[in-house]
Amino acid sequence: MNRQGRDVLITIFFFTGMMLFLVKCGSYSFSGSTIPAHIKTVAVPLFEDETAEIGIDQSLTDGLVDAITQDNTLKIAGPRGGDSILKGTILRVEERAGQYDESETASDFRVTLTVKIVFEDVQKRKILWEETFRHWGSYDNSETTRDDGIQEATEKIITDVVNRMVSGW
Repeated sequence: MNRQGRDVLITIFFFTGMMLFLVKCGSYSFSGSTIPAHIKTVAVPLFEDETAEIGIDQSLTDGLVDAITQDNTLKIAGPRGGDSILKGTILRVEERAGQYDESETASDFRVTLTVKIVFEDVQKRKILWEETFRHWGSYDNSETTRDDGIQEATEKIITDVVNRMVSGW
């Protein structure tokens, strides 16, 4: 095969490859969101709390409302007015020693928060996803408190939930 024929063949292969690439990737959305198009708002009622802890339900609910507002993919709706609803139940708060010092005394603690989340399409009466999130935060009782550990775990859960809502399908 001469050089001109080989150049034509390379050009054909190149354009064929580009066409296949465009056909395969043409329908892909780069918007980052995979929420159904009809869902524009989300209601976030106060989370249920199956633990003996006080205030985590309010902190988690408020944190999610703030994070969803900052993300700006969905607008926050009233308790009964959203296209979707994000419901949560705090299942467990567990505490364990994380590290021990040389005298075998706990010097660092971990508090683990387990939360079940359900994201539901209200219009179509369909659960979009349901997942249990589990994260921990640490504290040492000298510079940080148990509340700091709970707050750290709460922030991790909030981040994961918002990411799952807007892009984790």
